[in-house]
Amino acid sequence: MSSPQEPYQPGHPGSGQQQLPQQPQQPPAGYPGSGPAPAYGQPQPGNYPAGAQPAGAGPFGLPGGEPPARKRRKLWIVLTAIGAVLLLVVAAVVILVNVAGSATSHARDLADGFTKAVIAGDSSTAYDTYLDPALQEQLSKEAFISGVESLKMDSTCQPDYNNLKVGTENGVKSADVAGVITCEGKKVDLAYRFEGTDELKMTNIKLRPAA
Repeated sequence: MSSPQEPYQPGHPGSGQQQLPQQPQQPPAGYPGSGPAPAYGQPQPGNYPAGAQPAGAGPFGLPGGEPPARKRRKLWIVLTAIGAVLLLVVAAVVILVNVAGSATSHARDLADGFTKAVIAGDSSTAYDTYLDPALQEQLSKEAFISGVESLKMDSTCQPDYNNLKVGTENGVKSADVAGVITCEGKKVDLAYRFEGTDELKMTNIKLRPAA
């Protein structure tokens, strides 16, 4: 008894032949959905105009970041500005120190020149050179010379200026000098004040035996 034959189906091979599975067709290149899916945050080629970058992505692949060269340039600008300010401050301090040191040195020179003159017995020259005209009106030359001679200072006497103070007020410079003259067997206290705009002159004087 013969078995019934299967009806004819178009496209099927004859009996006894195995049908091969069909390979899926690949979409053409550039077709949406072709190729592997892009990683998250990666720009998709062909979706952005030339030179443009996807939203949220910065240069060098860093989201929102700046180039290292730009950051370094900003840092150098800040450091340069800070350095310039510090240099100005240092320069101002140096100028003030030099000015104060120069005024103090000048006051010491004035006091030393006057004191050595009276110790050497040259009181007349000291009076004419160092005393301000206003002080000369209050203290005559004769009274000044007599007062210095009464101290009986000699070549053994040496001055020591232990307090010097200089300043400027309303354009008038001033210098206060205090100290002691040490002689053999005695001491003499001294206190001078010099004032002036250009040239400093003695406006106050104290020379008396130390207590």
